[in-house]
Amino acid sequence: MSAQCGLKIAISGKGGVGKTTVSALLCHLYSKEGKKVLAVDADPDANLGMALGFTPQELEQVTTITQDRKLIKERTGAEPGTSGQWFTLNPKVDDIPEKYVVQRGGVKLLQLGLTATGGSGCYCPENTFVKTLLNHLVLEENDTVIVDMEAGLEHMSRGTARGVDAFVVVVEPGQRSFQTAKATVKLAKDLGVQRVFAVANKVRPGQEESIRQALDFLPILGVLPYEPKAVYADLNGKSLFEVSPQMVEQVQRIKENLERHL
Repeated sequence: MSAQCGLKIAISGKGGVGKTTVSALLCHLYSKEGKKVLAVDADPDANLGMALGFTPQELEQVTTITQDRKLIKERTGAEPGTSGQWFTLNPKVDDIPEKYVVQRGGVKLLQLGLTATGGSGCYCPENTFVKTLLNHLVLEENDTVIVDMEAGLEHMSRGTARGVDAFVVVVEPGQRSFQTAKATVKLAKDLGVQRVFAVANKVRPGQEESIRQALDFLPILGVLPYEPKAVYADLNGKSLFEVSPQMVEQVQRIKENLERHL
């Protein structure tokens, strides 16, 4: 892959598997290499900022993209949260990233602020805007973009993950997680994403072989153990890369394996 194009990786998986942890550790590792990293939190349950070490005060100062109703209407031609309107399929996005980011070290965080759709009206303008924004980040931004996707598969059926270089599906030991991974592979290929990989997380001794057998349809980049320090980090408002050098080393190997496939 040409370095001129930059790199965009989407981290997916069902809720609770640790995709935000993996996203944050990848951001940290690329930043340590001297890359310009843009961390995109596309999950309505936005936790990536905390996992990256931003304080609640820093995060409160950031306006998310979809909170800005005026911007959505201006760039798409449709009122947010309404249906039955025509809207621009290619809203202008080239000046947006720098306006909506907070930075810590070498990582900039962009929170999309997507809202769960149940009973809340049509989100077509917002989703179109976010999809175009994410595509822009792939095409125009240099270096590395890590996207922490919404849990589950709804975001993929809306097409907001189209155009990424690779999908990394984080799974935990369990049949529901395996089924989500299988469905993700199909949807990702429907979107034109051919590079789909798995990372197994929260794996206890004796479980690895059965996980590899269950995921025989998907290349596995690495296996991460159950890490009590992840719970400690969350409870104490710390980043996992601050408290678990071992986990950082393991995700470094996952990163290297991913890059060999790109």
